[in-house]
Amino acid sequence: MTRPTETMQGGAGRWARRAVLALGLSMGSGGVPHAAEAPAVVGSITPIHSLVAGVMEGAGAPHLIVRGGQSPHTYSLRPSDAQALQDAALVVWVGPELETFLAAPLDSLAGDARVLTLSDVEGLTLRPVRAGGHDHGHDHGAEDPHEDEHAHEDEHGHESAQGRVDPDRADMHLWLDPVNAAAMTGAIADALAHADPDRADLYQANADRMRADLSALTDEIDAMLAPVRDRPFVVFHDAYRYFEDRFGLTSAGSITVNPGTPPGAARLAEMQDALRDTGAVCVFAEPQFEPRVVDVVTEGTDVRAGVLDPLGTDLTPGAGLYPVLLRGLAESVRDCLSGS
Repeated sequence: MTRPTETMQGGAGRWARRAVLALGLSMGSGGVPHAAEAPAVVGSITPIHSLVAGVMEGAGAPHLIVRGGQSPHTYSLRPSDAQALQDAALVVWVGPELETFLAAPLDSLAGDARVLTLSDVEGLTLRPVRAGGHDHGHDHGAEDPHEDEHAHEDEHGHESAQGRVDPDRADMHLWLDPVNAAAMTGAIADALAHADPDRADLYQANADRMRADLSALTDEIDAMLAPVRDRPFVVFHDAYRYFEDRFGLTSAGSITVNPGTPPGAARLAEMQDALRDTGAVCVFAEPQFEPRVVDVVTEGTDVRAGVLDPLGTDLTPGAGLYPVLLRGLAESVRDCLSGS
């Protein structure tokens, strides 16, 4: 069965409140609530679910599939997820390159739902996956740390994501650029209005408010990171290009590390040499990395260690998660690079 797919276009602290305006718009004439329930909506991962929840405030709440701490690449559906997909009028995901597990269930369980594939939304800034693997410890070659220093400007890196798993395909961590999040918010509002025309004004008002908040958040983070923008760092997971480019950060690349097992002696020596070669001030792991792994890799170097979380593992799902997630990333980067 062929599904209709939305590809429509689409600014932090007050996102979780129920605005008086939103409440008013969610009612019909005379202040009487609409008789029909809001459509059943599914969001794939926590940041995307947060954007959907913000647009739906005053109407309903979307179902979240992949909760914090679980990988969207290898997730296994729970029975409640399968039921939510069967009941859904709208499913919002990034796309099959990220939520690999979801492609087949969308066909088998959510065949009647509209599917909004955010990687197809017009107006996004898409970045290609960085070539070479960035595993300097395996001699793939280090990139110039300043290569993308100014790549946060919109004229750089507009590539097309076509679902091809090759070195030139688009990086799917789209939500880590708040300007992309604003475009996605508009597309979500359009898709919801299509599914629920009676509440179209509510969805548009929520999206307008969110875009204004996102613009303010972008300015806030830009000012926060300005003092450390030229200090190089390395990541254990090359997931942050959108954030790096938007805010002009100096990435020195990534080093592949098993999150649960310390490397052997030879591999450890390679990685420590790579850290020294990049001149990195910090190395960033993610919450799934055992602290002992990070300690072993940085032992004997002057490199500080920090933690970045692109999915909001420990955050409460909902409309307020996205701005807290991005602000947390910025604070972690600033604190580690500045040595505070």
